[in-house]
Amino acid sequence: MQDYKYEFTGKTVLVMGLGRFGGGIDVVKFAHSAGAKVIVTDLALAEQLSDSLNQLQDLDGIEFHLGSHDPADFEQADIVVANPAVSGDNKFLQIARRANRFVTSQISIFFELCPAKIIGITGANGKSTTTALTAHLLKNITSDSVIASEAKQSQTTQYAQRNTQYEKVWLSGNIGNQPLLTTLDEIDPDDLVVLELSSFQLEQLAEIQKAPDVALLTNLTPNHLDRHGTFANYCAAKENIFKFQKPDDNRSAVSIFNAEDKIAAEWFEKYNNDAGRICIKFSADDVSDELRKCFALPGRANLSNLAAAIAVAGLFNITEDDIKKALPAFKALPHRLELVETINGVSWYNDSKATTPEGTITALEAFDQPTIIIAGGYDKNLPFDKLGEKIVQKAKAAILIGQTAPKIAQAITNANLSLRGVAATEQGGGVAATEQGGGVAATEQGGGVAATEQGGGVAATEQGEVDGPSTSLHSVAATQSEIVSSLSDAIRQANKIAESGDVVLLSPACASYDMFDNYEQRGCEFKQLIKSINK
Repeated sequence: MQDYKYEFTGKTVLVMGLGRFGGGIDVVKFAHSAGAKVIVTDLALAEQLSDSLNQLQDLDGIEFHLGSHDPADFEQADIVVANPAVSGDNKFLQIARRANRFVTSQISIFFELCPAKIIGITGANGKSTTTALTAHLLKNITSDSVIASEAKQSQTTQYAQRNTQYEKVWLSGNIGNQPLLTTLDEIDPDDLVVLELSSFQLEQLAEIQKAPDVALLTNLTPNHLDRHGTFANYCAAKENIFKFQKPDDNRSAVSIFNAEDKIAAEWFEKYNNDAGRICIKFSADDVSDELRKCFALPGRANLSNLAAAIAVAGLFNITEDDIKKALPAFKALPHRLELVETINGVSWYNDSKATTPEGTITALEAFDQPTIIIAGGYDKNLPFDKLGEKIVQKAKAAILIGQTAPKIAQAITNANLSLRGVAATEQGGGVAATEQGGGVAATEQGGGVAATEQGGGVAATEQGEVDGPSTSLHSVAATQSEIVSSLSDAIRQANKIAESGDVVLLSPACASYDMFDNYEQRGCEFKQLIKSINK
């Protein structure tokens, strides 16, 4: 070990939160291999953690304290390693600190001990794809000329000259199911590490005032307000990726910002004049026509992800020819606008990773075809107004599930009223009638009829000459929304109304915890159900 704080031999290490994405498993294996006595504590029961527990069954001497946390564990452990989902002010971590126990995290240990240059990528949306795409491009270097626009050339050339050669590229972090600490012994100083970093991980890194050598922000929209409380707090957590960058004589800090994101553009101006820091902006418009032709992922948001990856690649002497050769082999990540299958002319897409309204808005914008969206899930206290507007503008139908289904349905109803000039009053000689309590609400206006059947029914808008924003994708007369009780019911309903040429898109706009263990389980069930559709 390079730091006495992380000398685990003979120590009792308490892993708080085994989790289902591999992070806790990585910590347990790392501490066990370092000679520690390892105790795992998790509020979940064994049956809920079965996949993770199965991956640890070959390790001797691990103690599992599941279903609750015991304060004595936190008072007696030498080292407490907290899962990112555990807030820093958690009462059990406070118990450990009062007992003078060393409290740390997987990501903090990695940053303290990693000998290689770290590229960190964060944002509200697109960070997983950008992280994987960046690693993919860096692994496919074949030449030495620097790709950089004239505007960036003076900044990047010196950096690139220092970083022409690197050995191996490692991909890990919040992207899930990729080892982190257990790879430390294999990482050399000449390697590159590409990490996806969540707001939770960045809060943990702020505690040790660490940040990546190269830091990139994809965008910022509200997320995890159930944890952070306000959007301002969420942004503050994300800003740690730049705030704690520490340039020195050997390593300039590089900060990369999305020029099309308002807050990112403001941060570019804030940090651009810092001594020892290189600031770069990227935009979807940076991607050349030649690169667009060989990039399979749909939508402008994915062009922005590619532009971000290109901005990083430019720091390490990767040419446009290199990128052009590498791009065809890059496929959509699982659960991120992933084409599952095309059945009877209907394309089914799995975008289960879209856990915010903005992520789902981005997904809807990726398609020109008529779209049926399946959305809803765990309530993170995020607003759905803009999502409702986008569904009315872009989707021919919305099938809603989970805790947030009524909120999204209401947002769609409000958007119909707002965007189409529909009011629940008598207008132009029409009649407005409302029958609730599981019944039908109808508005007849100007020769058009708007009907909403709630409580598990169908909401349809049928209008004649009505003023308001237009859409080129579908007639709002065809818009439907329905609340159903399960994902399987949603798929059955979508299959009933889908026609050849349509897209059916699972893009929940919400976390999965009300119905599934995680977004991966939700996406996998979606894919399995699709395969069972009668072709």
